[in-house]
Amino acid sequence: MDLKTPRFERFEHDGLDIAFFDEGDPSGEPILLVHGFASSAIVNWVNPGWLKTLGDAGYRVIALDNRGHGQSARPHDPEAYRPKVMAGDVVALADHLGIGRFHLMGYSMGARISAFLTLGHPDRPATLILGGLGIGMVEGVGDWDPIADALLAPSLDDVTHPRGRMFRAFADQTRSDRTALAACIATSRDLVSETEAARITTPTLIGVGTTDDIAGSPQALAALMPNATALDIPGRDHMLAVGDRVFKAAVLAFLADHPSG
Repeated sequence: MDLKTPRFERFEHDGLDIAFFDEGDPSGEPILLVHGFASSAIVNWVNPGWLKTLGDAGYRVIALDNRGHGQSARPHDPEAYRPKVMAGDVVALADHLGIGRFHLMGYSMGARISAFLTLGHPDRPATLILGGLGIGMVEGVGDWDPIADALLAPSLDDVTHPRGRMFRAFADQTRSDRTALAACIATSRDLVSETEAARITTPTLIGVGTTDDIAGSPQALAALMPNATALDIPGRDHMLAVGDRVFKAAVLAFLADHPSG
C-alpha cells in the first residue's frame, strides 16, 4: 500500500458529506488526525510525512477533511464551525468505523477541536496530542478579523495585514472555499476555560514551535492540565512546526509510552 496517496472515502454526518482516509495497519492502534484551519488531511498529514511516519510505526492512521475544508462539504453558516460541533464529526467518524478508543492528534484549529472532543467524550481518546496551540487555547490567539477580511478580499494583492496575507496565500494554495473559511474563522475560536483545561486528564503532549507567534506557550497550557507534557519544537514557526523531525520523534515516543489498549 502506498501511504503517500491515500484513498479517500466518505460518510455523512449532521447532513454533511465528510471525506476521510483510513490507512496504515488495519490491526494497529488507531490514531485520528484533525488538521488545522485552511488546511486539509493531505496538506497537514500526508505532505509533511505524518501518514508515513505513523503508518511505518504500525498505527492505523485515520484523518478527515474538516467541514469547510478539502473534499468535505463546505457550509457557509458560521454556527456550523463551533469547535464542539466540529468535534462531533470526528466522533461520528470513529463511530462510523466502529472504533471505540483511539489516539487523537490535532494541529492548530485541530488541536482546539480535539480538546473540545476530549471534554465532551473523555472516555474516547486514549491519548491527546496538541500541536501548534498552547495557552492560546485558553487565552485566545489575537485578533483574527483581518484574516476573515483577507479571505474575502478580491485578491491577495488587496491584502496588507501580514497574518492575513499568510492565511490568504495558504487558502489560495489549497484552493479553498474562502467564504466557508471566513465563516469558520468567525466561530471556530471558542475558548477552553482554565477550569475545563483542568478537567482534561487524558495523557497529553503539547508541541509548539519556538518561533510560533500564534499558539502561545505550551508550558503554560500544560501547567493547567493534570497529565500534560510540553514540547518546544526548536526554530519552527506555526507553519513549519507541523512536520518537524523533533515533533515526530516526540510523538512516537509519547504514543509508545501510552498504548491505547
